[in-house]
Amino acid sequence: MVVEWVMEAATIPVITKLTPNVHSVVPTGRSVVKAGTNGLSLINTIQSVTGIDLDTFVPNPYVAGKSVFGGYCGPAVKPIALKMLTTIAQDELTGKVPISGIGGISTWKDAVEFMLLGASNVQVCTAVMKHGFRIIEDLCEGLSNWMDEKGFKTLDDFIGKSVPTITHWEDLDINYHHIAKINQDKCIHCGLCYIACEDTSHQSIRLEKGNPYNTYTVIDEECVGCNLCKLVCPVDNCITMEEHRVAPEYLNWIEFQKRGLPLNDH
Repeated sequence: MVVEWVMEAATIPVITKLTPNVHSVVPTGRSVVKAGTNGLSLINTIQSVTGIDLDTFVPNPYVAGKSVFGGYCGPAVKPIALKMLTTIAQDELTGKVPISGIGGISTWKDAVEFMLLGASNVQVCTAVMKHGFRIIEDLCEGLSNWMDEKGFKTLDDFIGKSVPTITHWEDLDINYHHIAKINQDKCIHCGLCYIACEDTSHQSIRLEKGNPYNTYTVIDEECVGCNLCKLVCPVDNCITMEEHRVAPEYLNWIEFQKRGLPLNDH
């Protein structure tokens, strides 16, 4: 209703900014598109409690002994912004209007990710607060170099290119697996991968005690490809995730259930 009022009086293009403080931004996005908005932008800040003063017991921000929910922003909200951006770009109605991406953009790589998921431009705030306006020079230079490397002539060549790759979990190919591999020549025998997998994941790394150091190897049949071991490993490319197919055919969960296949076969 508010957008309709604005559009009745507006003489310049109107971009409606969507809040992330909802289960889904799509219903709101559809409503404002139907109301005539010229474009969408997202996301606004996320309501949060940013911390509590352990002496006064009052959360931040502190105003005369009281507080309110703060607005969470910056690099930490980027994954949430990308998810919500994707849902807007994938929708038949909201995907028809220009989208301006917001939320944790600090580098040219961040900007490219937003554009690949449907944003025709991006906005930067927190990073400018930390580094000043000249950060835009780095973003433009990095974007330009990347486009040259990939052979893209215009932004339209890649805007939205990644949107079709995001699907529903039940459509994923369950015959496609990733299995971790540990390069023994690069391993420094710190054991972080073993601890992470043993205590919080699938107990799929074998420990062989030795002198002067322990050896760690992956139990292929137990590994589910969660990537946790690779994330905690301090050595670049010591742990890699290798493709492994249970069967050559594509099989999703819906078809799997229809066929009544035994779970232990996958």
